[in-house]
Amino acid sequence: MTAQSDTSSIAVPHASPTPVGAGRVRQITTLVRRNLTHIKRQPEMLTDVTIQPVMFVLLFAYVFGGSIQIPGVDYKPWLLPGIMAQTIAFSAFIVAIGLNTDIGKGMVDRLRSLPIRRSSILISRSIAALIHSSIGVAVMSVTGLFIGWRLHDGVVNALIGYGLLLLFGFAMIWIGILVGSAMRSVEAVNGLMFTTIFPITFLSNAFARTDVMPSWLRTVAEWNPISALSQAMRDNWGVAGQPLRADAPWPLHHPELATIIWSVGITLVIAPLALRAFNARTTD
Repeated sequence: MTAQSDTSSIAVPHASPTPVGAGRVRQITTLVRRNLTHIKRQPEMLTDVTIQPVMFVLLFAYVFGGSIQIPGVDYKPWLLPGIMAQTIAFSAFIVAIGLNTDIGKGMVDRLRSLPIRRSSILISRSIAALIHSSIGVAVMSVTGLFIGWRLHDGVVNALIGYGLLLLFGFAMIWIGILVGSAMRSVEAVNGLMFTTIFPITFLSNAFARTDVMPSWLRTVAEWNPISALSQAMRDNWGVAGQPLRADAPWPLHHPELATIIWSVGITLVIAPLALRAFNARTTD
C-alpha cells in the first residue's frame, strides 16, 4: 500500500515581513533630539550663540561704538539687527562642523544601515541648527532690551523681521551642508568658513554705515545679502536710521523682498550642489 502524502500537514513557510522604518516625521524628530542632546551634554557648544553674540553687542556698543558714529542715530539699537544677521549667517558654521564630524566618525554610515531616509539626516541637522541659532537670537533680544533696543512697529512687523532672519538662516544652512560634505576635516571646514563668512558679515551695513566707504566697496556692501537682511529687520522693528540715499541700490529700498530673493536664490543654487556632495561623500 502506497502512503499518500498529506499535504495539509505540511507547514507552508510565510515570507518574513520587510522591515519598515519609522515614518519620516518620526525619523526627523528622533535625529533632531539626538543633535540637541549633544548641546545638553556639552553646554559649551552654546558659546557661539550665547557668549559670543553678547560680547559682540557689548564690544561694539560700548567699546567701538564711540568711534562708529552715525549722525542723528542711536547706534546701540541700530547695531543689534546687524549682529543678529551675523549670528544667523554663522548657522552655516554649526551645520558644516556637525555634519563633517558625523561623516568623519562614521555616524552617517551607521544611520544609513537603519531603515531611514537619507534626506531625514539633512533635514534634522538643519532644524537643529535653526534651533541652535534661534537660542542666540533670543539671547541677543534680551540683551538688546538692556542697551535700549525696542520693537516699535507692533507684533506683526516684529514677527516678519524674525521670520526673514530664520528664512535667511535656512539658506545659509545649505552652504553649511555643502562645505561640511565637501571638506575632509573639521579644520578645513573652520578655515574655509572663517575666511568667507566672517568677512562677508563685516562687509555690509551690519556694523557701520556704507555711505562713507569707497565707491567700489560701498557697491559690494550694499548688494551684500547681509545688508538687505539687516535693513529689513531695522525697518520692521522701527529702528531709527539715516534716510536712504536716493541713489541707494534696489535691495536697500526693498530689503524685505530682497532678503526673500537672496534666500530663495541661494537655496536653489546651493541645495543641489550640497545634496550631490553629501551623496558622493556618503555613498560606498
